[in-house]
Amino acid sequence: MVFFECLCERMENEKGLIERPVLPPQVAADTASYKIYVSGKSGVGKTALVAKLAGLEVPVAHHETPGIQMTVVYWPAKLQDSNRILIFRFEFWDCGEAALKKFDHILPACKERADAFFFLFSFTDRSSFEDLPNQIARVADDAPRAVKMVIGSKFDQYMHTDVPERDLTAFRQTWGLPLLRVKSVPGRRLADGRTLDGWAGVADVAPVLNSLAEHLWHQDRVSAGLVPGPREFWTPRAG
Repeated sequence: MVFFECLCERMENEKGLIERPVLPPQVAADTASYKIYVSGKSGVGKTALVAKLAGLEVPVAHHETPGIQMTVVYWPAKLQDSNRILIFRFEFWDCGEAALKKFDHILPACKERADAFFFLFSFTDRSSFEDLPNQIARVADDAPRAVKMVIGSKFDQYMHTDVPERDLTAFRQTWGLPLLRVKSVPGRRLADGRTLDGWAGVADVAPVLNSLAEHLWHQDRVSAGLVPGPREFWTPRAG
């Protein structure tokens, strides 16, 4: 198994679409680019998740995404077995459910050449969890080599969950997919009450981005015949 560790140098957590983190000249780093399609029922928190991963403000109210929204996130990592440094460029594609139903070309565009799929459900919406098998079949049946990850949003409201732990255990045993839990709350702020706390933001998203990077890198190595597959998945929790 390849393990990753975040390079926790002080750096801005918010990146533009054509920017990338700046590393010292003596630290050479290749860039590995991947496309990830974020799938889920309306209102489960797809846009909020992507915003959190990008270090942006998390929407406090639900607004349907009007079409395709693409967000680029750069994530530095180090392979512990070789100390090689990589910059992962994650291109997250998110689309509103209404647009998917209205335009037949949108789903194929989101799926085209996708390296990974995020399947979201909300801990406060039982129907979104029960819809996961349908999502997986509809979106990823024709992409057997792509990485597939399930993410439960609104874990901060777990006391009011409609999805008990026994159901999560049964799902993992049936599908064999990695399952992560994320909180859908605005990021912590600095003393001025306005600026997002970059350090806290990195800690919140590290379990998701590290896990995504590890699974994608492992899949690349499997495809290249460097390591056997499949692999056993773990289920970290994100803040």
